[in-house]
Amino acid sequence: MVKLNRIYTRTGDLGTTGLVDGSRVPKHDARLAAMGDVDEANSAIGVAIALMGATAAADALRVIQNDLFDLGADLATPGDDFTPGPMALRIVATQTERLENEIDAMNARLAPLDSFILPGGSHAAAAVHLARAIVRRAERSATLAAQDMALNPLALMYINRLSDYLFVLARCLNDDGVADIKWVPGASR
Repeated sequence: MVKLNRIYTRTGDLGTTGLVDGSRVPKHDARLAAMGDVDEANSAIGVAIALMGATAAADALRVIQNDLFDLGADLATPGDDFTPGPMALRIVATQTERLENEIDAMNARLAPLDSFILPGGSHAAAAVHLARAIVRRAERSATLAAQDMALNPLALMYINRLSDYLFVLARCLNDDGVADIKWVPGASR
């Protein structure tokens, strides 16, 4: 368990931060950019939860928020051994499988799309769409980092599936897709 007595440590004042193995990297490192984008996505999900109130969707998103802390820890752990252990918190296949099962269950109640949809609708759906876009950025950051360093392939799968999950959830929050705002190509010409 994490115990924080002090919030500031001054160890990053010279522009570096520590990874799980104790090594230090510049704060602009590609790994840290991905971790920062994951943190931003988690914060955006927190806003969505605040707009939902006590709902099953909010409960599901709280589980995902915890997963995103796991993902951040995974990204912060250098090396090419992706086996979970006492000092290596790793994303595992069952986390992605849970997302897939929940996507399938939500999608079963939606009519198929006949147009692209604009991000919006209810306040909660709009917030989830924003979180989805941030997750997509986090995925781009993580795959860019993965070009130069070993990152857990299951972590990359999880973040890819999470954006799909958020897209489907936003549709569900828009009255099961009835209140989706459809894109009308060229409508403003």
